[in-house]
Amino acid sequence: MKKVLVTGAAGFIGSHLCEVLIKKGYRVKAFVRYNSRNSWGWLENPSFKGEVEVVPGDIRNYDSVKSAVKDSEIIFHLAALIGIPYSYHSPDSYVDTNIRGTLNILQAARELGVKKVVHTSTSEIYGTAKFIPITEEHPANPQSPYAATKIAADFLALSFNKSFDLPVVVVRPFNTYGPRQSARAVIPTIITQILHGHKKINLGNVTPTRDLTYVKDTVEGFLKAADSEKAAGEVVNLGNNSEISIGDLVVLIAKMMQAKVKIVTDSNRRRPEKSEVERLWADNAKAKEVLNWSPRYSLEKGLRETIDWFKDNKDIYKSHIYNI
Repeated sequence: MKKVLVTGAAGFIGSHLCEVLIKKGYRVKAFVRYNSRNSWGWLENPSFKGEVEVVPGDIRNYDSVKSAVKDSEIIFHLAALIGIPYSYHSPDSYVDTNIRGTLNILQAARELGVKKVVHTSTSEIYGTAKFIPITEEHPANPQSPYAATKIAADFLALSFNKSFDLPVVVVRPFNTYGPRQSARAVIPTIITQILHGHKKINLGNVTPTRDLTYVKDTVEGFLKAADSEKAAGEVVNLGNNSEISIGDLVVLIAKMMQAKVKIVTDSNRRRPEKSEVERLWADNAKAKEVLNWSPRYSLEKGLRETIDWFKDNKDIYKSHIYNI
């Protein structure tokens, strides 16, 4: 039974990853942000109780991180601030969490002899596609403070592989969606507004395209990255090799939910013009070659599972509030 540490374990992708790791027989330590209420986020589900060792702490604090890393063979590093709008408001917090936090993980992993670090990147580091589909050789062009801190963290991780032979793999998910996703993300925004009876769906820019990946596929990519002997020192895209515009996504979801809606542009939800990423479309050939990974979920299948989950949990989300 390999002992693994998952940072950001209480979040959307992190909780799904913990769930699968438990089913596969791993001994899971879940690193969650310390808070006075002792809240475990999505790990509060009874199915997790007794199945994971929850370790409260702060990714920005080295002593906290090193204590959590102790005795771990594999680290899945997902802890990060990820909201793009909030990065315009408070970029310093993104530097502290996304860059300093990653450095803490790398330093602790190096000192304690961790066998593999799976570091989480983001397709946002590419910016608007200069060519499609986007390969791992695409130039980095971060267009938001969030994306800038994530590419800095990526290069830190890769530098530790080159400088200290730390076995790090950088997985670069394109837009992951599914049950438990934050209300600030576009798919929960659309679904929750429809579920609460809104006929007018408030959104930002609807012309950009995204490569949408179901969370179960993304998690499978993380597991294969940890197992792959060829992945150390590599950057690997996790995406569906497809694109859909936000406007067309609204039409598709509304059709699946048998709703008639109208899109209303909310200026508060629009990114600054030069910061908007207009097009993302993943080339996943390297993931197939290096990780033996291919997505199993079509967009429609993934959306159906997501819609069904939100129907069962619609009271958790406040569809009338836009939170950056």
